[in-house]
Amino acid sequence: MVKTKGATEAEISQALTHWEKNYLGRGSVSVKSDILRDMIIVSLRGILTPAEYSLCKDKEGLLSVKENRNSLVESGVDELKEIIHTQTGFEVLSFYTDLSTQTGERMMVFKLSGNLQQELA
Repeated sequence: MVKTKGATEAEISQALTHWEKNYLGRGSVSVKSDILRDMIIVSLRGILTPAEYSLCKDKEGLLSVKENRNSLVESGVDELKEIIHTQTGFEVLSFYTDLSTQTGERMMVFKLSGNLQQELA
C-alpha cells in the first residue's frame, strides 16, 4: 500500500519530534512538515525555553542562543538525514536550518535526491 502525502508528512513530523526529545532533551510545541517537489519543509514551534527568551532581549544573548541552538541541531544532522531517508526512501542532498529568536520557531529544509511529491501523487 502506497502512503499518501499527508500520511508521509505526519510520519516525518512524528519522527522529528521523537528525535528532538531523544537528542535535544525536549521537543517543540508543534511540528508541521510539508513536502514540496524535492524538498521537505519543516516548521517547529515553541522550541525556546523561557530562559532563552530572556537571553534574546539583547543582541549578544540573541546571537549566543542562535549559535548554540544551531550547533546542537547541526551536530545531529546525520541522524536527521537518516530519519528522512528512512521515511521517504530518498537521500538528503542538503540540509538548511534557521531559528527565529522572536517567535521561537525553527525552520528546516531537506533537499532530496528525487521528487518525493511526484512519487506520492
